[in-house]
Amino acid sequence: MTDQTIATGGKSVYGARLGILMLETRFPRIPGDVGNATTFPFPVLYKVVQGASSERVVKQKSEGLLDAFKEAAGDLVSLGADGITTTCGFLSLLQDELSAHVGVPVATSSLMQAPFVERLLPPGKRVGIITISAESLTREHLEKAGVDPATPVVGTEGGREFTRAVVGDELEMDCAAAEQDILDAGEALTRTHDDIGAIVLECTNMGPFAHALANHVNLPVFDITTFLNWFHAGLAPRRYPQFDRP
Repeated sequence: MTDQTIATGGKSVYGARLGILMLETRFPRIPGDVGNATTFPFPVLYKVVQGASSERVVKQKSEGLLDAFKEAAGDLVSLGADGITTTCGFLSLLQDELSAHVGVPVATSSLMQAPFVERLLPPGKRVGIITISAESLTREHLEKAGVDPATPVVGTEGGREFTRAVVGDELEMDCAAAEQDILDAGEALTRTHDDIGAIVLECTNMGPFAHALANHVNLPVFDITTFLNWFHAGLAPRRYPQFDRP
């Protein structure tokens, strides 16, 4: 037997490079939501963090939850994950602690892509952020994600459905009304700031509505799925046919 035919172990699960830390919720997670496994074109691993409700993470800055997130992240790495992400952009607050704890790449928040997206834009243009709760998204959340605190932010908390259903952890969500909340937020963002060249969606539950938003405001829209597809591409680089042996 040659070296090329020797398989090595060390994991419990193989073929799922990305581990996702789930909040403990019950609201609907439709395709496009990071908590719906059909969102991804690759397999993922999930771990629910007990006690991590939407209310506690968004409104209370994940107070008292760091150890639970560290333990769950460690479990995902032990299981087989080569990179860790989360299901709430407000978890940027835990970026440094989680990455130091697990020793693998960690992408806690969709917000982390905002500086890179802004670097892509023409001179005079900048990124705008839509969040589930502008009143709860603090300077600290932005700075932990590497985002300029002066970045324009608009929330959906004044809308009909989206924030109410997700933060309130409702069993049902009117998807049409939720989409309209996000379209309204995008309209408010671009109306108030005419220099917006792209939008980053903070909330990991906004992915299903990114396509409609991009069409509505006629701007690029980046969400957690765009971020994680890029992230996963680094964890599992594509192998090209010319390197395959017969």
